[in-house]
Amino acid sequence: MTIAAVERTGLLGKLIDAEQERFKTLHPRSAAAWQEGGRNFLYGGPSHWMRRWAGGFPIYVDEADGAHIRDIDGRDYIDFCLGDTGGMCGHAPEAVTEAALCQLKRGTTMMLPTEDSLWVGAELSRRFGPKYWTLTTSATDANRAAIRIARMITGRRKVLVFSGCYHGGVEEAHVEIRDGRVGMRNMIHPNGVDHDAVTRVIEFNDVAALEAALAHGDAACVLAEPLMTNFGMIPAAPDFHRTLRDLTRRAGVVLVIDETHTLSCGPGGYTAENGLESDIIVAGKAIAGGIPAGVFGLSRETAERLWTLVPHVNPRERQSAHLGFGGTLAGNALTIATMRAVLEKVLTPANYQRMIATATDLADSIRELIAANRLPWHVTQIGARAEIMFMPRQPRSGADVIAGRQPDLETLLHAFYMNEGILVTPFHTMLLMCPATSAHDVERHTAVFVEFIDLLRRAGVI
Repeated sequence: MTIAAVERTGLLGKLIDAEQERFKTLHPRSAAAWQEGGRNFLYGGPSHWMRRWAGGFPIYVDEADGAHIRDIDGRDYIDFCLGDTGGMCGHAPEAVTEAALCQLKRGTTMMLPTEDSLWVGAELSRRFGPKYWTLTTSATDANRAAIRIARMITGRRKVLVFSGCYHGGVEEAHVEIRDGRVGMRNMIHPNGVDHDAVTRVIEFNDVAALEAALAHGDAACVLAEPLMTNFGMIPAAPDFHRTLRDLTRRAGVVLVIDETHTLSCGPGGYTAENGLESDIIVAGKAIAGGIPAGVFGLSRETAERLWTLVPHVNPRERQSAHLGFGGTLAGNALTIATMRAVLEKVLTPANYQRMIATATDLADSIRELIAANRLPWHVTQIGARAEIMFMPRQPRSGADVIAGRQPDLETLLHAFYMNEGILVTPFHTMLLMCPATSAHDVERHTAVFVEFIDLLRRAGVI
């Protein structure tokens, strides 16, 4: 590291310390609550994800509505994180709230279908293309089911994933390529899993590596997002998806497309917008308005292959319902009711048009400021989602992100944003619009981004 780089790192460290100290001063009640939570929760809060915020501890929420949150210290925030996509419908959308309250009064979990499920199944196929659907309690569960089915119908063991991917708690996807070697992503503990036996990992957009990996003949499936979203957004190269589909078909490999984040691209996600053809499609998080839910859908051909192994139930011959995925809470009446409300009244074409236009305005304003200040940064927009990355060009792979990422600068931005009333995804700088996100919210973000640039200039960082 050069002397200049060391000095810059030191300056960023001092700025982070100052913002975290300011955060502590501004949030005394949240600070006290976090201390109390540490006495009972394994990692301080109900979920270990909640400790990832850059202030040093999370804010404790009092209430949330639309695109806004108020914490127990009485401070207000524009929420561009939206539960890392789970809140993409906005907080407490009226249609979802009414549907949930109505169903709560009529019963939540009976392990029996309701008539609303007929509408939901038909609507999912209308949006994503004809599929045979199953509900789960999360996208993680849906991905696990997709992997299990792929192994069942192919007789193969390995899952091919892209370095830097994220597919929830799926063990096979907890790997990345770093310094030319395969290892655990984000210091995740290996958990006794022999990843050499169950996983192949290559860089995104690398067609030659994809061909070589599939040539081994041991991959049951490729598990992929349409574009990578959780390592910093990495768009797909032109024709990559066409090539991916062609190569997986030739190799007899099941193609699983995980639309959990790219559902922000439109009513049918990136799949419908770009005509992707998957064997299994997965979605989750936002699809039930924040109620824990995931879905996976099989193409007709894939479903028929599964049915040869596990036939439709014969009324005279009861078979085990336990196929190694799902559970008794999956597809419960509450989830179905809220999912119908989301698909029918919230994530509509009109609302997507509004969300994407808002994201375009936000991304354009960031680009203008980056250009005006001659900064080596960029912003990527995909549908209703945008991301600021502190590198001059869009990455093509996880390796590009690792080489160019500036984590201290990201941490400073996140801490500064929270102190100024802006929430973004805490793992990287991704901003998501919901139907309630307004032009005023975008203007406020632009003003705070200007202040951030000024902070860096005054400190001599840029």
